[in-house]
Amino acid sequence: MTIRNLEAAFTPRSVALVGASPRPGSVSHVVMKNLRAAGFSGPIRLINPKYAEIDGEPCYPDASSLPGPVDLAVVVTPPQTVPGIVAELGASGTGAAVVITAGLGSGPGSLRQQMLDAARSHTLRVFGPNCVGLLVPTVGLNGSFAHATPLKGDLALISQSGAIITTVIDWANDRNIGFSSMVSLGDMADVDFGDLLDWFAGDVHTRAILLYVEGITHPKKFMSAARAAARVKPVVVIKSGRHAEAAKAAASHTGALAGVDEVYDAAFRRAGLLRVFDLDELFDAVETLSRVKPFRGRDLAVLTNGGGLGVLAVDRLVDLDGSLADLTPETIARLDEALPPTWSHGNPVDIIGDAPPERYAAALEALLDDEATDALLVLNCPTALSSSEEAAGAVADTVRTHVSRVWPKKPVFAAWLGGAQAELVRETFDPAGVPVFSSLTAAVRGITHLVRYSEAQNALMRTPPSLPEDFTPDVDAARQVVAEALAAGREWLKAPEVARLMSAYQIPIATAEPVAGPEEARQVAERVIAEHGACAIKIFSPDIQHKTDVGGVRLDLTSPEAAEQAAREIIASARKARPDARIEGVTVEPMIHRPGARELIIGLIDDQIFGPVVLFGQGGTAVEVIRDKALMLPPLDLHLADQLMRRTRINRLLQAFRSEPEADRGAVALALVKIAQMAADVPEVRELDINPLLADDKGIVSVDARVRVAAEPEKDTHGVNPRFAIRPYPAEWERTLVTKGGDPIFVRPVRPEDEALYDDFFARVEPQDLRLRFFTPKPDLSHRFLARLTQIDYARAMAFVALEPQTGELLGVVRIHSDPDHEKAEYAIMVRSDLKGRGIGWALMELIIEYARADGLRQIHGEVLRGNPMMLQMCRQLGFAEVQSEGDPAVVTVTLSLR
Repeated sequence: MTIRNLEAAFTPRSVALVGASPRPGSVSHVVMKNLRAAGFSGPIRLINPKYAEIDGEPCYPDASSLPGPVDLAVVVTPPQTVPGIVAELGASGTGAAVVITAGLGSGPGSLRQQMLDAARSHTLRVFGPNCVGLLVPTVGLNGSFAHATPLKGDLALISQSGAIITTVIDWANDRNIGFSSMVSLGDMADVDFGDLLDWFAGDVHTRAILLYVEGITHPKKFMSAARAAARVKPVVVIKSGRHAEAAKAAASHTGALAGVDEVYDAAFRRAGLLRVFDLDELFDAVETLSRVKPFRGRDLAVLTNGGGLGVLAVDRLVDLDGSLADLTPETIARLDEALPPTWSHGNPVDIIGDAPPERYAAALEALLDDEATDALLVLNCPTALSSSEEAAGAVADTVRTHVSRVWPKKPVFAAWLGGAQAELVRETFDPAGVPVFSSLTAAVRGITHLVRYSEAQNALMRTPPSLPEDFTPDVDAARQVVAEALAAGREWLKAPEVARLMSAYQIPIATAEPVAGPEEARQVAERVIAEHGACAIKIFSPDIQHKTDVGGVRLDLTSPEAAEQAAREIIASARKARPDARIEGVTVEPMIHRPGARELIIGLIDDQIFGPVVLFGQGGTAVEVIRDKALMLPPLDLHLADQLMRRTRINRLLQAFRSEPEADRGAVALALVKIAQMAADVPEVRELDINPLLADDKGIVSVDARVRVAAEPEKDTHGVNPRFAIRPYPAEWERTLVTKGGDPIFVRPVRPEDEALYDDFFARVEPQDLRLRFFTPKPDLSHRFLARLTQIDYARAMAFVALEPQTGELLGVVRIHSDPDHEKAEYAIMVRSDLKGRGIGWALMELIIEYARADGLRQIHGEVLRGNPMMLQMCRQLGFAEVQSEGDPAVVTVTLSLR
């Protein structure tokens, strides 16, 4: 379940407190006082068989005795009573329950499981147990034992920690910041982050969502909901436990480098969430998000009455990867006219310590009009020569005047330094929508929060380049390699098997030939040296993964005799260092000489929570010391792979420097995409380590690689790796169909790069057909709109494109988008106007119905204009029922049951 019945919690018409008590100081008494004091307009029922009335209000023995059903119940009773109470509430028609009670245990047979079983049969949603409660200021609800009630506003806070809830209430109330809802998740037996992200993404009262995360329990649901929510409003997350030790027993460099927190960070980045790292930074984010909408651009102008302050602000901006605006000549000229000759004549704009309010106003007006500036930071330090309060008034008045005549609004931030200056001027700035901070760091950090959010939005909407058309992995060959190893009871692939696996995905690798002993090594080395000039000898053992740790590697051997001696020494060294290891001999491989090549590492790990994760970084034997790496959740495309590479220091060395030409970045990015695809195709691959991967201007080659495999008992109904947190491209739905008119069409799921096909497609769609599809003859066909059509989350939406087999032209599109409960889905279809009547629409509708059934949906529905008789006729023939739309007589709602 996701948002099912959550309206009972966030828009209840009536509330019951189960376990109500007149005893002062008890949790239930505090909850009762909060419910009464928060201003809830509906009835508040009290339930406790021990009392007939409490404080003059009737008290009922159980839910069945109430005058009528209640939407929401708050449960504060002993643990052993909770399952029975939840069953009674569900039977009486209650939609949601907040279980504050702790101590329900976990696992099969526990009170927690009994509670869930009782709730499930009635579709009753449970918050908690072991939580502070639920607060919804928009409806005057405080069903918690918090010490205060938050103000009404447009921020939603979802927290696994009750202490965070109470702390934020105090902080926000002091600053006049309000919330639409505050949810204490507690143990998350039922309602979790994914459910609430879906709810608040669609909540008109919520402008931004704040998360306090200790751990994610349903990663697929979380990622799908988080990505959907982040597309429509800011989502800020703080994750505790960042330094928990992880990957201690990892056998590969990749596994050792990928700690738990790095994987969480990769997940948050991939979902487009804004991550902060402590409560101070969360409060900074709240300060900005509550007063300033995200803006486009990143160039900041700084206005200050102290030169040193301005320089410090720029330093902090650079530290946080911000950008300083280059003021236009016109702006410089305006400032020259308005400011004394001693002003700084650049950005930061230092208007001198004696600046009166009028000087602040004139400088700010010029900067607000500056075309090169995206946002402004106004600084003030107290001096005996001017009034900080009057300066604040001038800034606030100027912002209000500018907003009234210019749109969109250019955001202005303020930092009033020195003692309690920020608090003294807060009432001045609040009406103008200017967030004010008491420190430079907080102000600059608040600005960069919004910049990072906007850039994350742009990244979500960016169209990636397509993969080379000639890349088609040999999936069957790869699966055969893994199956043979598993059948032999081995966890690690042997060197020849690794080479076969890499070859199946067209990843260049130095071929290693295994031999049993020194004499055979000499024979193979003679041939390899003759061809490549030198060879390398490495220990061959299924039990030794880090060969250099046991003296198991010799490089640059230029004679067969040296190779034989090296093999003998390597085997002796390995047996001494690891007497328990199975030594099967050595491998002989060509020595790769690539002067100037960069040593990289690329790999896969299988995270316990988020499943497969791709790693990129600086390679070599010291990777775990250098720790220059970045992680990303698959699936990847070339753009995402490039983003991954740019988050490392080694990325700079891939560029040309001195006499070294630029390395082939495209080949590295493609290798990352290939191993991500391997993780999707062959879920038995649990850990992969290519180190080093040599990259130069001639391309890439893997010098050494190791792969760990394990059986995968779970199967995904869509044929992909069941452990993927983000559902990858469903290639199994690619097919060639023949329309009723006899035309072959190639149909596949939509891909992000298909945006390029839409210009030509819409050029061949008549205005009348656009109106029938979009209910307007001139729909928004911007990049942002088309990106939403082509960059879909396959977990909750599907779109099939019909392509002309020879030319690749887009002929038609059909799509469905399911509700968060994955019960019902709305369909939409469009075929080029010049192709209507040839059966393309019929073929696409049959395919999307087949997909919906396979995906477990129960119903497809759509809205059709009465003026679209062809669509209505096709729906009738496919078995859709028709219902008159209540809101618009010109619209017919068509539904198809898939049960």
